[in-house]
Amino acid sequence: MNKNIIYIAIAVVVGLLGGWLIFGGSSEESMTDNHDHSAEAQGQMWTCSMHPQIIQPEPGDCPICGMDLIPAESGADGLAMNEIKMTKNAMALADIQTSIVGNAAVDENMISLSGKIKMNEEENAVQASYFDGRIERLNVNFEGQEVRKGQLLATIYAPNLIAAQQELITAASLKESQPLLYKAVRNKLKLWKLSEAQINSIEESGKVKENFPIYATVSGTVSDKMAAEGDYVKQGQPIVKVSNLNSVWAEFDAYENQISEFKKGQKILVTTNAYPNKEFDATISFIDPVLNTQTRTVTVRANLKNNDGMLKPGMFVTGKIEGTTANTESNLTIPASAVMWTGERSLVYIKTNPSEPVFEMQEVTLGNRNGDIFTVTSGLENGDEIVTNGTFTVDAAAQLQGKKSMMNQSAEEEKEMMAMEMSLSTSFQEQFVKALPSYLELKDALVAGDAEKVSAFAKATSEKMKAITQTDLDKILKSHLSKSIEMLDAIADNSDLENQRSHFVFLNENLVAIAMNLEVVDDTLYVQKCPMANNNKGAVWLSTKEEIRNPYYGDAMLTCGSVIDSLK
Repeated sequence: MNKNIIYIAIAVVVGLLGGWLIFGGSSEESMTDNHDHSAEAQGQMWTCSMHPQIIQPEPGDCPICGMDLIPAESGADGLAMNEIKMTKNAMALADIQTSIVGNAAVDENMISLSGKIKMNEEENAVQASYFDGRIERLNVNFEGQEVRKGQLLATIYAPNLIAAQQELITAASLKESQPLLYKAVRNKLKLWKLSEAQINSIEESGKVKENFPIYATVSGTVSDKMAAEGDYVKQGQPIVKVSNLNSVWAEFDAYENQISEFKKGQKILVTTNAYPNKEFDATISFIDPVLNTQTRTVTVRANLKNNDGMLKPGMFVTGKIEGTTANTESNLTIPASAVMWTGERSLVYIKTNPSEPVFEMQEVTLGNRNGDIFTVTSGLENGDEIVTNGTFTVDAAAQLQGKKSMMNQSAEEEKEMMAMEMSLSTSFQEQFVKALPSYLELKDALVAGDAEKVSAFAKATSEKMKAITQTDLDKILKSHLSKSIEMLDAIADNSDLENQRSHFVFLNENLVAIAMNLEVVDDTLYVQKCPMANNNKGAVWLSTKEEIRNPYYGDAMLTCGSVIDSLK
C-alpha cells in the first residue's frame, strides 16, 4: 500500500513537471500577447468631433467646448494646424483626384481668354416719339423683331399736333400777306419730323389729321420694346431700341497680371461652341482703363463683323491671342479645375503626405491661361502633388473640421481683420476704458443666463458710451462707436435672452475692433472666440479672465471657445 502511494506521488510530480515544460513557454507567450494588446489599446487617441485639432491619449471632455471626446482614426494625430485627412472611402465617393505638378512649355505664348458676345452699342439707335400723345397702334410686337429704315413703327394721337395743323391751314391762307408767319408754322412741323410731303398734303387738303405715323430711321433688330399700345408718351420718350447686329462686340475678362500683354489693334481669334470648327477674326478696340476690384480683371473688347448673323449676343466665346512679351522658358502648369479663386487670391490643395490622403490649402500666383491650363509663377514647386478634381469637396471638408479653407479665415487673419488701425486720442481711451467694467458685467450676466441683469448692464454700458466725447473722431471710429451704442440699446430694450445674445454678436464686432487699438488698459483683456456661435460663423467677446466662460451658450456649452489674442 505504501509503495502504491509513493508511485502515485511520483507520477503526479512527473506530470506537473511535464505540463510546465510543455505549456509554460506558451503561457508566457500568451501573457506577452495580452500585454501587447494592452499597449495597442493604450495607443488609442481621442479627439473632438467639433474641434479635430484636439488630440488626447485618453477619453474625456473637449477642453474647448466640453463635448465628449470620440476615438480618433488611427494615424489622425501628427497633422499640422491646417492639414486635413480624408478617408479612402470619402476620396472615392467624391471622385477626388490628384496630379503631379510639372513643367510644360506654353505653345507660342498663346493666351486664352473667356468672354461673351454683346451688342455693339455704337450701332444702337433709339426710336423716340417726336411729340406728346397716345400710342394708337404699335407695329413692333416683340424683342428680336427685324425693322427696316422707313418702316412704320407706330401711330400716335397728338393733340398738340392737331393744333399745329390748324395753324398751318390758317397760315396757308395768309402766306401772301404774312410769308414769315407761314414759314415759321411749316418749320415748327418739320421740327416734329413731319416730311415736306406730309406738310403739303395737310395744306392742300385743308383737313386736320388726328393720328400721325412714326417711321424707323435705321434698320436693325429690336433689342428693347419700351412702350405699349395705349401708353401716353412725352416728346423725346423712347418707344423702341434698335440694334444693328451686322457688327458685334466680344468682351473678355483679362487677369490683372495679363494687362501688359494686350494693346489696341491686336488680332484675336474667336471661337464658340456653336461653330466649333470655325474661327472668327477680330481686332482689339478697347481695353478698360479701370480695374474691377472685385474680380481683379479688366475688360478687353474686340469688334467682329457679323453680316451673316452667326454670332448671337449672349454666346460664350473663347479668344486666343499671342502675348506681346516673348516667353521661351518652361513654366509650371496646372489644370484650371485645381484652382479656387476668391477674387483676390488663387488657392489649391496640395497633398502633404505622399502615402496618405492628407491635404493643406496653398495660395498660388497665376500667370497666363491657355485654354484649361494655368501657368503658376509662385506657390508650387515641380513635383508637388495637388488636387485636380474635387477641390471644392476637399475645401468643404476642411471648413467642417474648422481648418483654414477658402471660406474660413485663419486665426491670424481674424486678428488682422479685427486690428483695423484707428486713431484713438488719450481722452477717448480714458472714457472708453471706463465703460468696460459695465460691459464685462453684461458679459457675465449672459454667461449666467440672467436676461434682467443683461438689460440693466447693457443700459449702463450704453450710457457710458454715449458720454464719450465724439468731437474729432475719424469716420471709422465714429461708425464703430455708434453701432456699439445701437446694439447696447437693443439689448437693454429686449427681455429675450436669445435675442440679447444675437445682438451681443454684432456689439462685439464693433466694440472689440475699438478695444484692439487701446494702448493702455487697467487689466489684461483676452479676446476670446466661440467657433460655433453666430450660426457656426464664430463670434468673439472680451474677458479679463483667460478661462473660457461662453456668453453665447452659458451652461449649455460653458467652456466652448479659445483665446485668440490679448491686450496687456
